[in-house]
Amino acid sequence: MESCVTDYFEAWFSADAARMRRAVHPELAKRGWIRRGAEAPFFDRDTSDSMVGFTTAGGGSKRPAAEHRFDIEVVDVRDDIASVTVRSPIYHEYLHLVRTDEGWRIIHSLWRLA
Repeated sequence: MESCVTDYFEAWFSADAARMRRAVHPELAKRGWIRRGAEAPFFDRDTSDSMVGFTTAGGGSKRPAAEHRFDIEVVDVRDDIASVTVRSPIYHEYLHLVRTDEGWRIIHSLWRLA
């Protein structure tokens, strides 16, 4: 499962859309809790298709290399489901994964800017 999460982050930072597609489940529900200054907070909503599209368009590849590092903490695993926390200089993400016939895939993500 750690390799799936690694694929997800490294795909984002290297603009590797095929690798992103392998890491996320087709039913991905990704939500970012965004706060900008005095504006009311809101959810940024993404799907597997939008994540692959953003990755194809460059993703995080223009970010400085120092921001490409991340730490993975496996919080819990029960049979074919898992909960993982990822911390990076840019993002803090809570991920839920499912084990499919093709391997582990990210099905849910809740994130904030670090």
